[in-house]
Amino acid sequence: MTASDTPAGSADWLFPNRATPPGSSLYYAVRFAPAERRDALAALAGWRHAVRAILDEVSDPGVARLKLDWWRDEIRRTLDGAPRHPLSHVLRAALDAGNSGEALPAAPFLAMADGVEQALRRQRPADTTALRAVDAHDLGALFELMARAHGERDADTLTAARRAGGWCAGVRRLRDAGLLLRRDRTVLATGAVTAAGLSHEALAGTEHRHRLPDLLAPEAAALRSEAPTLPMAGLPRALRIQQRIHQALLDELQRSGLAVVDQRIGLTPLRKFWIAFRTG
Repeated sequence: MTASDTPAGSADWLFPNRATPPGSSLYYAVRFAPAERRDALAALAGWRHAVRAILDEVSDPGVARLKLDWWRDEIRRTLDGAPRHPLSHVLRAALDAGNSGEALPAAPFLAMADGVEQALRRQRPADTTALRAVDAHDLGALFELMARAHGERDADTLTAARRAGGWCAGVRRLRDAGLLLRRDRTVLATGAVTAAGLSHEALAGTEHRHRLPDLLAPEAAALRSEAPTLPMAGLPRALRIQQRIHQALLDELQRSGLAVVDQRIGLTPLRKFWIAFRTG
């Protein structure tokens, strides 16, 4: 990119950016990726960050959906070579430079946008299968795009990337469960909540919030049982780093007894760095 054809603010979306800040798991995943891929990976994470920020930054549902539609149109423009947003210029240029000019499909981007719309409409997954589908359309879609940005085109590898991303999204939901409840976001499948004689609204109330760790325990156990079946060989290093960091995070969450009602449990930056460094 040159100063003459890049709008102001584009440099803010190069690596590291607000979606890959130093100390975050995505930062270390991208930091250990090949240098020529880093800006593309950070821009992809930035696109997800920008779309999901609508949930927190826009209070009017109608305005939020308009912004979401704008981003849907913008990714189509970007992939057609006519970006408008500073982030989109970085994404377009970085992908052209590091991906041999091969266009990415719009579908994973639109899947992430659809996940945001589902959250805006308070459409909660009914069961675990539906919950896993939501995760695959969110972080799973991002992982697929990150694999594609590494030049991966094998269908099995892309499926594995999406599965790994969906699994990491499930671990993140455990970590953020208390915050998500306070923001009226989905924490568990509706069936798991109603089986406990509650609604999402009741679970978020002061009378029942203390029950959250017990309700999260089966989901944590399910994620634990799914982890060994996730393929790692063949995935780009950035995705393998993410998977290993989230495995360590799940360990910490279970060790704490899932005490996430009023706190956010995480790994230290040094520990994330060490995991990333040791992931060959």
